[in-house]
Amino acid sequence: MQEILLNIESKETRYAHLKNGILHDLIIERKKNRQLAGNIYRGRVTNILHNIQSAFIDINEGENGFIHISDILENTQKFQEMFEMDFDWEVNISKAQSSKRKETDISKLMKMDQPVLVQVVKEPIGSKGARLTSNISIAGRYLVLLPNTPHRGVSRKIEDAASRDRLKKLIRAFEMPKDMGLICRTASMNATPEMLIDEATELLKAWQGIVDDFHKASRPTCLYEESDLIKRAILTAVDKKFERVLVDDYATYQRCKRLYGKYSNEHPLKLEMYRDKAPMFERFNVEREIDRALRRKIWLSSGGYLFFDRTEAMYTIDVNSGRSSHQSGSSDVEEALVQINMEAAEEIARQLRIRNIGGLVICDFIDMRSRKNQRRVLDRLKEAMKDDSAKCTILGMSEFGLVEMTRQRNRESLVQTIFTNCPYCNGSGLIKSHESVSIEIERAIKKLICQQQHFGLEMIAHPDLDHYLGHHDKDYFRKLAEKWNAQLKFEVDDNLHLNEFQFYSSINGKKLET
Repeated sequence: MQEILLNIESKETRYAHLKNGILHDLIIERKKNRQLAGNIYRGRVTNILHNIQSAFIDINEGENGFIHISDILENTQKFQEMFEMDFDWEVNISKAQSSKRKETDISKLMKMDQPVLVQVVKEPIGSKGARLTSNISIAGRYLVLLPNTPHRGVSRKIEDAASRDRLKKLIRAFEMPKDMGLICRTASMNATPEMLIDEATELLKAWQGIVDDFHKASRPTCLYEESDLIKRAILTAVDKKFERVLVDDYATYQRCKRLYGKYSNEHPLKLEMYRDKAPMFERFNVEREIDRALRRKIWLSSGGYLFFDRTEAMYTIDVNSGRSSHQSGSSDVEEALVQINMEAAEEIARQLRIRNIGGLVICDFIDMRSRKNQRRVLDRLKEAMKDDSAKCTILGMSEFGLVEMTRQRNRESLVQTIFTNCPYCNGSGLIKSHESVSIEIERAIKKLICQQQHFGLEMIAHPDLDHYLGHHDKDYFRKLAEKWNAQLKFEVDDNLHLNEFQFYSSINGKKLET
């Protein structure tokens, strides 16, 4: 059974996809960080970077967006990747585009303060602004309109040759302006010609409205918004034949009913209002899974565990045997390790979706001697990643058991959405040991007495640090001060950070800088 849970709060909407009662995917959207990908804007060029052939564009969404020359010139390869489809070529388009880029300078295409029509293709993440393109695409349920790209194609996910040929003939027959193109999405396979024609007409009207609003606007503004999370949830449930959508907010439930009304004859979806007193995400164990996904360490049912670490360049996932038990025979040990790796491969794929980890990912599996076993684990990982809506590329397993992969970064990760950097440790997740702070205190005492000539000192520290010093260093510090004819007293303040200590003059009460 597959179902979607929609939890609505004043500042946040959460989407949970459950497969047989287990959390399969999670999306969290907050009002202050709504999705921008797919939105179309009237932007203004604020800076041109000639050395990297790029420009910054103000779209009135916080950080300026970023556009490269390849996103200004026609980039059919990008459309192929975005919509997983094939075009029918008569020439080698990639070579043609490459030569076109070499001949063109961005300053010939954009000027400072120029108004431009752009679309967000990658969400802003952290301090990075949105990635933009001028190759606009307007997505409907069955079709994608390409207003300034003349190619027409069909999604690669439609594997039936007869359906592909039928759709290709159909979209070639559409009467449309010569410079516009169309893509048939996966859902179009079951659509009638009338449904496709109606949607093409709607998309053309939407494009005309965008053009009219662009000319009317006088400053950076949003001209078109992509479908929100609620609408996407209903369409996903209908297209993928899910059994149920459960909503815990009445107004959202009514909106879902209106949205589903258009597609009710396609799939018998159970659309229900959640009425229990227990919070819905607690009732279905989603909160527990979210808490689990925020930890660095994840235990597996076999007794092994995964350890997640993030660096500036990549995510690393370490697979360990942990508490698992196996028999003494060498072949049994190898097979036991393979089984832990197989379970880890499935859990890695699930955690990547739930945590929404993007970019470069390195998986360090437990070493296996047999190449055949390595292939088994790699195949299991690739199979588990097929359910991921984000595009993934998985390389082979190295002789050290490492698997390199990339996962499309389409929005902030779960950790980035929920957490902010620690003001104490600046995001390192570590603080200094009491011993390290004690060494710093000794240096500070020497500096204050010998260099700054303060002979009456009072030191204030956190109670835990003071307790440590009482057992180890206070007597030494007092004797050190007496050696230079100074006096030292100790006080506590539980408002201080564990690593913090302050010195005051016991003569005039002034705080001393160390």
